Amino acid sequence: MPFLELSVHCREQEQPRYEHALEDVGALAVTLLDADASTPDERAILEPGVGETPLWSEVALSALFPHDADALLLLAALESFDPGLDWTRARLRNVEDQDWERAWMDQYQPLRFGARTWILPWNRELPPEAAAAGAAVVRLDPGLAFGSGTHPTTSLCLQWLDALAAGGALRNAQVLDFGCGSGILALAALKLGAAGATGVDNDPQALQATRDNAERNGVQARLSVFAPGDEPPRTYPVVVANILASALDALADTLAARVAPGGRIALSGILGGQEAPLLQRYGAWFDDLAVAREGDWVRIDGRRRG
Repeated sequence: MPFLELSVHCREQEQPRYEHALEDVGALAVTLLDADASTPDERAILEPGVGETPLWSEVALSALFPHDADALLLLAALESFDPGLDWTRARLRNVEDQDWERAWMDQYQPLRFGARTWILPWNRELPPEAAAAGAAVVRLDPGLAFGSGTHPTTSLCLQWLDALAAGGALRNAQVLDFGCGSGILALAALKLGAAGATGVDNDPQALQATRDNAERNGVQARLSVFAPGDEPPRTYPVVVANILASALDALADTLAARVAPGGRIALSGILGGQEAPLLQRYGAWFDDLAVAREGDWVRIDGRRRG
């Protein structure tokens, strides 16, 4: 049976709150491991009884959810349940009996975003209508990283990039994709006319997926990837961050400092109802802030004050 697995580290005293939050949003099972063990094989596994807590200084929690659970909706629900907990470092992966990456490519149909942007599996033929439209085509294998174009948060960002390109704002621009996942947004920007792109993510699997997809699309020379903190400080005329509302709030100073005067920013990963505090927060640096919606999700975009 396939599952979606969420894993997160926490301090021992925080473990009951994290475990309660995971169970409250529908975890099928929660397993606790010693996060300080030097190798995975040395980790003791514990499924504590009611009221029992482990004696480790740092705990790795692993929770299983139904395979069709919406990963971003799940994280947003966890944030809403207990805003005092940090879910920005949570890792998500599919645990299935079959090769889920291959299954994704077998079932995934080419998708169009805006006038020119097409996302399709790397081994799928380009639709005739895409070839006729002079499309900006991204051939994708998401690996274990988030970002295939099917989620509304990614769709909202792809539509925004497509519109920027139509207005000439991407031509020869440098783009920062913060929380790059599979690299889908950075790759789309490059295919739409950007001169270069930088991807940042705290998940090593995401950085590898971005590198692999850049090579798959023939743009590896124009795309650099970094873990947070390793990215050389600079400003960009275009910045896109598809992460979570809590992370967007915590990183507001960092993200604002990355946008050049007059530059554009798009913020996504925001659940409907979470946008008001972010509009106020980013209003300190950005003008013309606008909200776009798709399903339960929201994108905020604006222009950096000169």
